[in-house]
Amino acid sequence: MAKTVAKLVFIPAPGLGHIMSTIEIAKVLANRDQRLSVTVLIIKPPNSSSNSPVTTYIGSLAKRSMDRISFIELPQHETPTTRDSKGPLASFAEYMNNHREYVRNIVGGMISQPGQSRIVGFVIDMFCLCMIDVANEFDIPTYVFFTSSAAFLGLKLYIQTLCDDHNQDVVELSHSNTEIAVPTFVKLVPTKVFPNMAQTRETLEFLLSSARRLREVKAIIVNSFSELETHAIESLSSDNSIPTLYPVGPILNLESGSGAEKPLDDDLIRWLDNQPPSSVVFLCFGSMGSFEEVQVKEIARALEHSGHRFVWSLRQPPVDKRSRLTRDYEDPGVVLPEGFLERMAAIGKVIGWAPQVAVLGHCAVGGFVSHCGWNSLLESLWFGVPVATWPMYAEQHMNAFELVVELGLAVEITMDYKKNLSKPMAEAVVVKAEEIENGIRRLMEDDLVRTKVKKISEKSRSTVVEGGSSYSAFGYLIQDFIKNVS
Repeated sequence: MAKTVAKLVFIPAPGLGHIMSTIEIAKVLANRDQRLSVTVLIIKPPNSSSNSPVTTYIGSLAKRSMDRISFIELPQHETPTTRDSKGPLASFAEYMNNHREYVRNIVGGMISQPGQSRIVGFVIDMFCLCMIDVANEFDIPTYVFFTSSAAFLGLKLYIQTLCDDHNQDVVELSHSNTEIAVPTFVKLVPTKVFPNMAQTRETLEFLLSSARRLREVKAIIVNSFSELETHAIESLSSDNSIPTLYPVGPILNLESGSGAEKPLDDDLIRWLDNQPPSSVVFLCFGSMGSFEEVQVKEIARALEHSGHRFVWSLRQPPVDKRSRLTRDYEDPGVVLPEGFLERMAAIGKVIGWAPQVAVLGHCAVGGFVSHCGWNSLLESLWFGVPVATWPMYAEQHMNAFELVVELGLAVEITMDYKKNLSKPMAEAVVVKAEEIENGIRRLMEDDLVRTKVKKISEKSRSTVVEGGSSYSAFGYLIQDFIKNVS
């Protein structure tokens, strides 16, 4: 057995998808090269409840044994955040900054222990860029794990170029009804799908600061693969002003019973087992995806009129806007049209929190109405399930545009629906039942999109095995780490 000579320090953002993806990439690295070991520093999310999915998952990590992967849970900084006065992004940045001292102490302790392997890199989440400062103090190279698409990475860096080099007013641009050329896209990009962060002065500064810091690191590890985002990855790789790019995706957690989510209940398993192949449409909008009653009723009417079988993960808006996390309804019937559950009992299921991977992987599921989080899109493509887009916040509108217009791998329900996470009760628009129904019909009946998705599914699986492009990118990344030993 090769001697472990190189240690990596991973720092994921305190969100379920980010932590799970980080652990998956750590597992791949440890399995690929026995000279590597990984220590994952876990930051608890602010204002999280003891029974939230992310808290439950963090608690499960202490009970798991992984070869050459260890976990250290950082103390939670107790200083009150400034969310109300400075906004959620400034508050989050302050929260992350306050954890630098904990990371500094832990890493200093690791270095001072005799016989320890050399720390050859910090691998930090795209939302943990303040940790570059700590790595620099110890003269350790920093790598960023970018958990969104390569195309969005390119947009983020291009927005910074527009502001810093061309003095472009990006806030004004994002509110205009126009299209612009972005290097990582073949098609012109409508400014209406710019991320929420580009729409106000305060949040734009957060985006610009993040983009500037991305240019400081040694390399960017992106959760994507060349066969999916060919143009975007080639564009980034040919730009000498951008750090080395390692497209190693798709990085997915495909294990059931990982502690991250509830298992499928027996009733739902039996129901799915009894449905024809690819006949069920699955609706799920992520951990922060919820709707007010008026929108819930429109979705219900669309499902009923479409006649398609369905599984609908229906979640209640958060009571505490600070947490943003949705909850299960005790009785979903209170927000659904009268008699809906009874009428749909034979062809549909309304559930709470959904074990998304398990549902997408079931042969009965043939379509996915999604909020277009990047992890969700990669999972759907892995299983060959076409997507109907319903983005809500962050970069999801850009993801939807890329899948529908740029790549032709999804159909549109909407691409410009905006959800204000700071004011969960405020909805800018209600998507009507007819529009939703039309999207569901296209999703389940468009054979061209389905065929393209099946092909990319095969490529997503072949790219991560020996001989695939992502497998090779991992090899180059490991060489990069090992060179830092000397």
